[in-house]
Amino acid sequence: MGQGDAKWNEMANRLMIALDYPDVAGARTLIDKLEGIPCYMKVGMQLFYAAGPEFINELKSRGYSVFADVKMHDIPNTVKGGAESLTNLGVDMFNVHAAGGSAMMAAAREGAASVVNANAALKMPLIIAVTQLTSTSQEVMNNEIGIAGEVEDTVVRYAKLAAAAGLDGVVASPQESSAIAEACGPAFCTVTPGIRPAGASLGDQSRVMTPGKAIQQGSHFLVVGRPVTTAADPRQAALNIIEEMTLA
Repeated sequence: MGQGDAKWNEMANRLMIALDYPDVAGARTLIDKLEGIPCYMKVGMQLFYAAGPEFINELKSRGYSVFADVKMHDIPNTVKGGAESLTNLGVDMFNVHAAGGSAMMAAAREGAASVVNANAALKMPLIIAVTQLTSTSQEVMNNEIGIAGEVEDTVVRYAKLAAAAGLDGVVASPQESSAIAEACGPAFCTVTPGIRPAGASLGDQSRVMTPGKAIQQGSHFLVVGRPVTTAADPRQAALNIIEEMTLA
């Protein structure tokens, strides 16, 4: 089983490469090195603020699925408008913060649906909610953010709120994937950052897991940034991760 195989292709499309670059030049250099690998491309705030919608259009024209990782968190009407704009761009996925509440999450879905209903050429993007950032330890959550209890309990509570609001899934650490599936069902999507191949630096992440283990725990999409983007051979690093995912 290898590149081009149906299972390999499925796993490749479940790998999200985080294009965490300050400008399009760095992102394009990486994308050129990954040419032919059908992975998802994640455009976060740094690149989106620098490059704007035009770069989303460029990625779509090159055939990539795009996750607009903009983490909207505002009053419901503002988030609804943001959802409309992102859906008009043709992104395949975008996210909001679950901490914004049920009405805000429902407004995001309402905004996206209104655009799709008005334009048959567009498809409904997956809308997911951020639960707790993978950089957030229990100490930070308890003592700085002010939420008592275990991180997993908070993540699952937010996941249930997101599901009730009609969202497609959540962003969470891979350590919580199985608990989310138990609470919300196996079809409820989990997008998991904090993926680190064995031996890789943790960086600023607190709750991490290897790619193979994350797949075994039920993660639907794995977000990988620095283990690929800063690797001496980014293409081989991505291929190694997809191979581990496939074997898992």
